[in-house]
Amino acid sequence: MRQADYPGGRFTLAFVGYGDEAGNTVIELTHNWDQDEAYDLGTGFGHLAIGVPDIYGTCRQLEEAGATITRPPGPMKHGKTVIAFVEDPDGYKIELVERA
Repeated sequence: MRQADYPGGRFTLAFVGYGDEAGNTVIELTHNWDQDEAYDLGTGFGHLAIGVPDIYGTCRQLEEAGATITRPPGPMKHGKTVIAFVEDPDGYKIELVERA
């Protein structure tokens, strides 16, 4: 669907899916430019991301329910998109992305 390069962070994001992102599920793939070794099945997956309409309110509700927010909401390091990370009960990170 689209891709964006982030030279300052040395990575590319590619978005794949079916249909307009406003009403359909999209998967974000990250390619880190400076990998010493090629990705394999054990290192090729990082985390899932979920779009939410109000990331600050969502994180507040998750914390009140006992969830651990490992990265509070705020702009991503090499862009403007507002993101946060929450940890699931098994310790896996789930990214939350604010959708405008």
